[in-house]
Amino acid sequence: MRAVIDTNVLVSALLWGGTPRALLDQVRNGTVTLISSPALLAELARVLERPKFEVILQRSNTSRLQTLAQVRQLAEVIAPPPLAQPVCRDPDDDAVLALALSAQADFIISGDDDLLSLHPFDGMQILTPAQGLQRVLAAL
Repeated sequence: MRAVIDTNVLVSALLWGGTPRALLDQVRNGTVTLISSPALLAELARVLERPKFEVILQRSNTSRLQTLAQVRQLAEVIAPPPLAQPVCRDPDDDAVLALALSAQADFIISGDDDLLSLHPFDGMQILTPAQGLQRVLAAL
């Protein structure tokens, strides 16, 4: 299965636990192929630079750079063309949609209501972390 995991879910998976972490575990064990792009990796880097995450990273005995390197190692990185027309009010969300369509992902996993409200978009399923995990586990 090929999935684009939005930055908000990826941050939760990397720094906390629960369902997002369980999804990331499915990426680590090869059940799910994580699809990313230079734009999404840059967004993740910007988010992890926030001071509130420094303490969490230190507590986890890791650094921002190590965390980013881990994601880069796990992900198939694709540079998709932009959408022909803007769809979302947030251009970062358009980047997620463009990536998923270009990479022929099976679905997008996001906690962003702006993206979730588009489900389905051009045949692409946009799922919450819980829905995504349920879909992955059902396919095992």
